Amino acid sequence: MAYTSSNPVLSNNFWNNIEGYESMSYEGAMQKIGILFGTTLLIAAIVVYAALTIDIGIAFMAWMGGMLGGFITAMILIFMRPKNPVPLMMTYAIFEGAFVGGISLYFESMYSGIVFQAGLGTLCLVGGMYGLYATRIIKATPMFQRIVISLTLGVFLLYISSFILSLIPGSLQIPFLHSNGPIGILVTVFILGVASANLILDFNFIESGIKQQTPKVGEWWGAFGLLVTVIWIYWEMLRLLSKVRSNMN
Repeated sequence: MAYTSSNPVLSNNFWNNIEGYESMSYEGAMQKIGILFGTTLLIAAIVVYAALTIDIGIAFMAWMGGMLGGFITAMILIFMRPKNPVPLMMTYAIFEGAFVGGISLYFESMYSGIVFQAGLGTLCLVGGMYGLYATRIIKATPMFQRIVISLTLGVFLLYISSFILSLIPGSLQIPFLHSNGPIGILVTVFILGVASANLILDFNFIESGIKQQTPKVGEWWGAFGLLVTVIWIYWEMLRLLSKVRSNMN
């Protein structure tokens, strides 16, 4: 039985290229989530330690390398959907660990305590969204999924456009995306809301996969989708807190 999703990571017709005899389980999904998230946090800690004890420039290299490497790896996974995605997913977790370690050290150097605040805020958002999903206050209806995927693609195109414009000397910048004023803060709050809404799609993918006894490799895909979303939330949380704190100085 094939389950489809509007999640940008777990797209429609997702199971067309997926084979397997064992089916997904809650315990298996939690195990895969632990492996990917644990790898990411371990690499992030190594990057921070190396940057503080060897050379602070390691943080910037990890940030840039992790961001580009993670993006490329994610695109390969999303569009090629390999039958054995585990090596690439572990590679993605390593790249994202480097990215998280680099940006965390950068923001912490600017605003003391911001990493703890962003981490706590991310945990609260994930827990809160899971509570809303578990109690069915928010349901992953087809309409909800279409709205979330449309907004997510819009935000993705916004960031890609901003990055391309930043490479052109003297070019115009996208208004309010990076500004610290009230409108800029509201834009970041909105994007954070879109990122948080993707958690509902992730939870729904895992739950539906287990109920419909979809192939066991779906546990890895569910964990991967959740990791992508949580890192996005953490990034937006850092951006939001930095904007707020810059106005307080």
